[in-house]
Amino acid sequence: MPDGDPAQTPDTAHGQANLPAVVHQGELLRPAGENWLIRAIRSLFGWKPGSVRDDLQVVLDASPPDDTGFSAIERTMLRNILSLHERRIADVMVHRADIVAVKQDITVGELMSLFESAAHSRLVVYNETLDDPVGIVHIRDLLAFMTARARDEVPSKAKRKKPSPAGLDLRAIDLKQPLVDSGIIRKLLYVPPSMRAIDLLAQMQAARIHLALVVDEYGGTDGLVSIEDIVEQIVGEIDDEHDSAEPPSIVRQADNSFIADARASLEDVRSVIGEEFVTGEAGEEVETLGGYLVTHVGRLPVRGEVISGPGNFEIEVLDADPRRVKRLRIGIRKERPVARPREPRRRESPTDGASPQTNDNANPANPAAPGEGAGSS
Repeated sequence: MPDGDPAQTPDTAHGQANLPAVVHQGELLRPAGENWLIRAIRSLFGWKPGSVRDDLQVVLDASPPDDTGFSAIERTMLRNILSLHERRIADVMVHRADIVAVKQDITVGELMSLFESAAHSRLVVYNETLDDPVGIVHIRDLLAFMTARARDEVPSKAKRKKPSPAGLDLRAIDLKQPLVDSGIIRKLLYVPPSMRAIDLLAQMQAARIHLALVVDEYGGTDGLVSIEDIVEQIVGEIDDEHDSAEPPSIVRQADNSFIADARASLEDVRSVIGEEFVTGEAGEEVETLGGYLVTHVGRLPVRGEVISGPGNFEIEVLDADPRRVKRLRIGIRKERPVARPREPRRRESPTDGASPQTNDNANPANPAAPGEGAGSS
C-alpha cells in the first residue's frame, strides 16, 4: 500500500484497543471503542457530550431502579460516591468540643479508665492544650504494652512455687507510669478543613493512619476526622457491638414539653415538634438546635436561662458549660399575668361614729381647716 495510507498505520492495524489516551483541554479522552456505551446512551436520550459523572448522575435520577439494574442500596451508595467528590473535611469532621483527648502525662491506669468510658479505640494525645497535639494512642498498643510488662520471666523454685496463670502477672504493671514514657504514642495526620474528603481517604490508606486532626490557618485545632467518618459518607452509619443505642435526641414529656440535645438538628426538631417551630433567619446558617440558640440570642446562654422564641415557644437551658449548651427544654411560652394597678385605699378615721361622713363632707375650698385633713392636729 502507498505511504500515508491510514489503513497501514500500526495503531489501526491492531485495532482500536491499542489507541493511546489523549489529553484534550484538561480532560483524559479514551479511544472511541471504549466509550460506545456512553455514546449509545447519549444518542438514545439526546444528551450533549459531557462527563461520565454527569451521565451517571442523570441515569440515577431519571430512571427507575429496575431499569438501571442497580438495587436501592447500590443506587444510594453510587449517589453518595458522586457527592463525596465535593464533600469537604469540614462537612464530616467531629467538632473540637466533642473530641475525647488525653494529656501526654496521663497515667496508664487513668488511660485504661478513659478508654473504658470513651468507647473509642483511638484517642488524641496533646501536651498542654488541644492546640498542641502530640499524636494518638491506640487501645491495642496499650494492651500490648501491659501484656509485655505483665509477662513473667522463667520462675525459679526459690521465688515462686506456682506460676501465674497464662504466664502473666498483672501486679508487675506500673499503673502510675505516664503515657509519654510508655513509647506507644503514634503519629497523627494534620489536614485543613477545606481538603476534600476523598483525598484524605486516599492519604489515610497510603499512610495507614486512620485518624487526622483538622487544623485551621493559625494551627489551632478545629476538629477530628477518622477513616470511619469518611466511609460512613458512602455506606451510612456504621455501628459496632460497642456502640450503645442512644435515646432519641429530642423526647416529648408528659406535659407536652420536649427535652432535647443541643446537638439535635433543626430538621429533627421540626419533625418531632411540628412545622410551627419556625426558626427564621437565625436558623438559616446553622444546623443544630444549640447553634440556633446561640445565633438567636447573640451570645452563649447560661444554665437556667429561659429564652423566648421561636414563635410561641420558649427554650430553657438545662445544662451548659463555658463552651457550649448541652441539654434544653422546649415548651409553649407561658403567659405571664399582667400586673394590675392597685386601687388607692380610702383612709378611715380612728374614731367611731360618723367620721367617714365628716371626711366626705369636708370643704374642698378650705383644705387647711382644722379637723378636715390628715395633717390636722
